[in-house]
Amino acid sequence: MPVWLREHSWRQSLTAVYLSLPLRGARATAANIFCSEQYLKVSIPPFLFEAVLYAPIDDTNSTAKIGNGNIFFTLYKKEPAMWDSLTLANADKEKLQHLRENAILEVQEKAKEETKAKKITKQENKKYALEATMKLEEAERKRIEDLKEKERQKVTKELELWKNQQKDGDKYKNIQAKEELHQEKEPLKERKNEKMNKTRIPDEGSSKTRLKSTRGRGSCSIFSQDLKEEQLPAPRAAATIKVNFTPRVFPTALRESRVAEEEEWLHKQAEARRIINSDLSELEDLKEEEKNPDWLKDKGNKMFAMGDYLGAVNAYNLAVRLNNKLPLLYLNRAACHLKLRNLHKAIEDSSKALELLTPPVPDNENARVKAHVRRGTAFCQLELYTEGLQDYEAALKIDPKNKIIEKDAEKIRQLIQGTMQSS
Repeated sequence: MPVWLREHSWRQSLTAVYLSLPLRGARATAANIFCSEQYLKVSIPPFLFEAVLYAPIDDTNSTAKIGNGNIFFTLYKKEPAMWDSLTLANADKEKLQHLRENAILEVQEKAKEETKAKKITKQENKKYALEATMKLEEAERKRIEDLKEKERQKVTKELELWKNQQKDGDKYKNIQAKEELHQEKEPLKERKNEKMNKTRIPDEGSSKTRLKSTRGRGSCSIFSQDLKEEQLPAPRAAATIKVNFTPRVFPTALRESRVAEEEEWLHKQAEARRIINSDLSELEDLKEEEKNPDWLKDKGNKMFAMGDYLGAVNAYNLAVRLNNKLPLLYLNRAACHLKLRNLHKAIEDSSKALELLTPPVPDNENARVKAHVRRGTAFCQLELYTEGLQDYEAALKIDPKNKIIEKDAEKIRQLIQGTMQSS
């Protein structure tokens, strides 16, 4: 039987009621107090205080302070008026029971409304956070595009300036070459004219003398100089020598490159472009970077970190359609399916990732361990413990020092043994 707390004192004003309740040494918390519009209850086992108030109060703004062995209530009246007493007088048990039940129902409805309001507020906050994240990403993308455009314009201007400088340099060289050629020809013409003047015949006597003198060993000596000058070759014309190099997709020299890896990368890029250019109507509205499987993989990773597992699955699905040879896409999508309890799909994606992670090399050890663990986890959640244990043991063979996987494998063994003993 409860011990009723009947010792209390109260006073009132036109708008509020002030109630003081001694606790008799009991320790009270906010959880021990229940208050509605017309019902007040304090339950501190074995003590109990209950009051059906004279008139309705504003239970939202009313307060209760606990201290010094008392609870001091400040109850604000809904309608300003003076009460004849704190509680209803001459109220029978049925009416009191009815008031209690109504008070409890009102509080429950109010709690449901508050929970619903909190849920709506949480959804709105989540939506706002997602929109804010998308706006930030869009702003960052726009900033990067602006930087690229500015850099492109800068490079274009520098290229145009260099071309103009090259043209001006070529013009200057042509003019300089013509001037030098002209300067070389002028002395030759002058010398030629002087010698022609010397070889002219003034009269017969002199011609005979010259003719006599020309007969003999030195008969061609007079014209030899002119002949040599006339046979001088013309200056060479300016020309450009073109040197053709082997076309290279990668900037490194051929001797420093890895031909096999580069050819594989080019093949994957060509296949991705072929898939993008195929008849996929849903890709028409996407931007160029959104058609990149690596960009979609990073987008899915961000959504997974934010807890948006369905959005992450959609991003990985589109990335797989663009390039179905990347094992990390299947591996990350398997993690999303585990979170969403799509266990069969998690097993399929983990198996596909293991098929692509061949040959087994040290570089893909971590990915193979994750694939085995995720497939083993899906098997165990489907209560296929034997298959799950096989995957965990395969992961331990790859990474034998992993204590977490070792503990999980031991738990699965114990589950299998317990199942066998119970059967």
